[in-house]
Amino acid sequence: MRILLVEDEPDLGTAIKRTLNQEKYVVDWVLDGNTAWDYLDSKWTHYTLAIFDWLLPGVSGIDLCKRLRLHRSSLPVLMLTAKDRMEDKVTGLDAGADDYLVKPFGMEELLARLRALQRRSPQVQPQHLQIGGLNLDYGTHTVYFQNISGDKQVISVTTKEFQLLEYFMKHSNQIVTRDQIQNQLWEVNAEATSNVVAAQIRLLRRKLAQIGCDDLIETIHGIGYRLNLSYERK
Repeated sequence: MRILLVEDEPDLGTAIKRTLNQEKYVVDWVLDGNTAWDYLDSKWTHYTLAIFDWLLPGVSGIDLCKRLRLHRSSLPVLMLTAKDRMEDKVTGLDAGADDYLVKPFGMEELLARLRALQRRSPQVQPQHLQIGGLNLDYGTHTVYFQNISGDKQVISVTTKEFQLLEYFMKHSNQIVTRDQIQNQLWEVNAEATSNVVAAQIRLLRRKLAQIGCDDLIETIHGIGYRLNLSYERK
């Protein structure tokens, strides 16, 4: 799950990003509204949630919300602000924000409000993602394979391996390129090496082999990768 955080206070932005990373979110953090709009308008990244500060250099959080809604985007937005008057809250919500959090706030409340936005969002993810016998459990952050006899084999995966497998499962039978994977699963400013995607896929394949899914991720030479749904459930 990917979040765009737009917050110009360095200490607060650092604290929020650290908290969200600990909760397994991929977070792009920017300091001004103009950069935020460039990210939102990019064809390379797709966000699940956004967190906007109200007062920002360049384009304000309010104007970012208005632009999103004018472009018919349903991206859930949580607005952060020190403005606590009722009329300010009404202004924020009328501009297109889905929720409003007044500074100062606790990180537990921030996470609770994000979870509530996920539940209300049309993009909300289920508790499980399943293709054939392969299952992702979002609650326990584990992967298991269920054979035709009903037996389950569980593997332990890292956060990035979980995100990678989720991406393949949500694009099953589609060929995805290395750049598409890297742009979606690594933060925009992350210092990723050129072979980081191939290295992660190699590690994930080794773990999938432990549960009998040796050929699940297929390499399409010169193009990219594909989740191969023709493997047999033994």
